[in-house]
Amino acid sequence: MDLLNTAAGSDTGDLIKDGTEATFMADVVETSQDIPVIVDFWAPWCGPCKTLGPLLEEAVTAAKGAVKMVKINVDEAQAIASQLRIQSVPTVYAFFKGQPVDGFQGAVPRSEIKAFVDRVIEAAGGESPGGQLEDAVAAAEEMLTEGAAVDAAQTFAAILGEDPNHAAAYGGLVRSHIASGDLEQAEAILNGAPAEISTSPEIEAAHAQLELAKQAADAGPVADLTALVDAEPDNHQARFDLAQALHANSDVEEAVAQLLELFRRDREWNESAAKSQLFTIFDALKPNDPIVLNGRRKLSSMIFA
Repeated sequence: MDLLNTAAGSDTGDLIKDGTEATFMADVVETSQDIPVIVDFWAPWCGPCKTLGPLLEEAVTAAKGAVKMVKINVDEAQAIASQLRIQSVPTVYAFFKGQPVDGFQGAVPRSEIKAFVDRVIEAAGGESPGGQLEDAVAAAEEMLTEGAAVDAAQTFAAILGEDPNHAAAYGGLVRSHIASGDLEQAEAILNGAPAEISTSPEIEAAHAQLELAKQAADAGPVADLTALVDAEPDNHQARFDLAQALHANSDVEEAVAQLLELFRRDREWNESAAKSQLFTIFDALKPNDPIVLNGRRKLSSMIFA
């Protein structure tokens, strides 16, 4: 499944080229009248250039014709470097309509390079690969919300085929398997997360949701646990079990309320289990979810009271 539309008439063999002072007008100024051109100013003696260049080429190639790239050796193009006030390498400029429209200096991470390329394409009125992938992620999330977990998983997997380090798609794929009840596969996917995204919020959220799903499998009946807590308010284990059962039955707000009450009664119980469970629930939700905002505020007020 190819989520990205190849630009009409693009020739991948012509996307990236070495430029000189003699070809700068044609390769950059004239070409950028129709399509943005990213210029990588580098030098053979520059260590960071050797890292940045391939990452730039990778991002430009992934854009499939929406942007082009020209590599300029500043040692051999000193007049151009002076005119553009290139003071250090690597320096990267993006040109559109013959003018610099964006740029940066120094080696930056792959994620920032991708964001830069996307930004340049969108500034020129094009549709960036990142933008297309975000639309696909939104569509997959909607499928998941509507209960079409299998379709969502297929879409998330296709996105990862385009960008294996797409944290939102990776987390979405895990959550799709959780929704399908295949916790073993969800855990296997999580364990195989690329190192570059293993600590991203999306992966952390998927970890938290998997932990909560495992707990749900062992959760007891809400009615019985509620009756027990009502009869024995200081039975901390019963209250903790009730919170897990409530969450398993999708009553997240009441689960948080029970954990906050447990924390209020004995914050150190079972190695601060109430606080740990609250953080797991918060991590599994979106940061701006009202349950998270209210829960964190109430927990903070108790911690610092």
